[in-house]
Amino acid sequence: MELKPNQPRTFLFPLALIAPFFLWGTAMVAMKGVIPNTTPLFLGGIRILPAGIFVLIAGLLLKRPHPQGWLAWGWISVFALVDGALFQGFLAEGLVRTGAGIGSVMIDTQPLTVALLSSLLFGDRVRKIGWLGLLFGLVGVSLIGLPDEWIWQGWQGNFTAFEVNGARLLENGESLMLLASLSMAVGTILIRYVCRYADPVMATGWHMIFGGIPLFVLSGMTESQQWQHLNFEDGMAMAYATIFGSAIAYGIFFYIASIRNLTSFSALTFLTPVFALLFGNLLLAETLTPLQWLGVGFTLVSIYLINQREKLSQLRQKFVVKKEKWKIENVE
Repeated sequence: MELKPNQPRTFLFPLALIAPFFLWGTAMVAMKGVIPNTTPLFLGGIRILPAGIFVLIAGLLLKRPHPQGWLAWGWISVFALVDGALFQGFLAEGLVRTGAGIGSVMIDTQPLTVALLSSLLFGDRVRKIGWLGLLFGLVGVSLIGLPDEWIWQGWQGNFTAFEVNGARLLENGESLMLLASLSMAVGTILIRYVCRYADPVMATGWHMIFGGIPLFVLSGMTESQQWQHLNFEDGMAMAYATIFGSAIAYGIFFYIASIRNLTSFSALTFLTPVFALLFGNLLLAETLTPLQWLGVGFTLVSIYLINQREKLSQLRQKFVVKKEKWKIENVE
């Protein structure tokens, strides 16, 4: 049976739906210049632990209930390990070992995992049109993130570039980005279980704090020169990524994930590289290639197919019925 949680229907809700992906995309632009001046584990910790404190303060002001009982804290701890420490750790380490474009492709494969797990665990109906939309989204983020020469060579039947670079996954960090994608997907699924015992806003705040602590501990044990090379602009970029790209974005994301169809909502992740590209173009004068613009188009079609799959399936069924009826009438 498909899970159909109650969903708010205010005029601001559509904006809230895309807000996390807009904030994540713009935060990626803000963080581009910070990565060379700090260390990955420290960067992962500074993004989520202070953000968790901000989320908890907001929760207290909104009078959200505190987690109660060992089941609540147990699920929050698992949530923190998977979506906090592992996701941010793999993401930060992967970013320094691979290109941002290819890394984005790896991260944005997570809606496929969410769709599969959500279908198995919660009975969410993906339907053929939904799977087609996920395929369109995967093609879209690939066109956006993969180097153009790889795509053109593959189109011509020359897969040498894929074979050579595929053999270097561990060395270049793409495997770490895939692990980050898997961690985020499992974290998205876990929020449903967490919210059976804890408020989603407070759980999000605590999981960011619990997830940030091991990152700082590991950073202190294995890294050095974490902040000595940071300047004022780096600090502002990190503040934006922490407050907007983490506290606000994750608070909205996991709240909506707790009440909305996970396949439809997680598919909006495909918008993240689109926002990153567009604002990279506006703010950093980065240019988009024709293949990247094509990828943007595929991504938007993907979002439409996945979120309208029920209506499109109903239209398809009506068309089939009318077609069969027309055949019967004409045969008679």
